[in-house]
Amino acid sequence: MSQSKSTTGHCLCGKIKIHAKQMNPALSACHCGMCRKWSAGPYFAVDCGTDVNIDGQEHLGIYHSSEWGDRAFCKHCGTTLFYHLKPTNHYYVSAELFDDKTLIFTQQIFIEDKPDYYEFANHTRKMTAEDVMAAYS
Repeated sequence: MSQSKSTTGHCLCGKIKIHAKQMNPALSACHCGMCRKWSAGPYFAVDCGTDVNIDGQEHLGIYHSSEWGDRAFCKHCGTTLFYHLKPTNHYYVSAELFDDKTLIFTQQIFIEDKPDYYEFANHTRKMTAEDVMAAYS
């Protein structure tokens, strides 16, 4: 990952801490129906690669949302934590867990699922579901 850095974030109550060795500062938004339902809007995430450590695992809730991905949350406060892509062991961690405000909004995925009631002014790469599947399969 280019420009990746080591960082730590936590859930709302602080019972779960995420230590990412390689957080990429490129921010993505997912507009798929599952992410919007899960996070009450687009899911803003950063790619933290495969080297992620989690403190407070006893508070970690995992929802097996598909054969290829898990969604994690804090069982105590309900904070959305990460999407774990099983085939590659990649963690796409909620950007708001980190205090880092130097993230750069670069990409929107499942753009065809974005509802009409919001629009971002940022210039980003926009990918359809077909684009995403072709790029990441």
